[in-house]
Amino acid sequence: MISILEGVSDPEIPVLSIMDMGVVREAIEQNGIVRVKITPTYSGCPAMDVIGDDIVSAFAKAGKTAKIQLVLAPAWTTDWITPRGREALEKYGIAAPLSPEADKEALLGNKKIVKCTNCGSTETHLVSQFGSTACKALFKCDTCQEPFDYFKCLK
Repeated sequence: MISILEGVSDPEIPVLSIMDMGVVREAIEQNGIVRVKITPTYSGCPAMDVIGDDIVSAFAKAGKTAKIQLVLAPAWTTDWITPRGREALEKYGIAAPLSPEADKEALLGNKKIVKCTNCGSTETHLVSQFGSTACKALFKCDTCQEPFDYFKCLK
């Protein structure tokens, strides 16, 4: 089952499998049906319907029937992104989530230091709290001038 689930990509970040993203909570086969529990990265994430359909299709290709159950508690956290997933994010041009403490620096009036995924510079600045999706923020590098997404830290 794991190899099938690892073949299902996050539709918003195709270089990440749903396993690396940490949205799969459980997969159990009972009476010939695979029951897969998934947790959205945030409430109302539009990708969850696509992910559910992709899981069902992936299992159907393997000759199995799958049923999807959306699980909202506990809430998904960026801690569930695997190290391989974090590496894939960076290579894809999306800065991986910082620690929760680093994300809260803005509350103290301090600048959040996010490393540029293009050149590695830490001379970057926030352009918008929302990037290509609601779970990302848009940053720009002051060194290479390239914009890039930052995956927000969610706890």
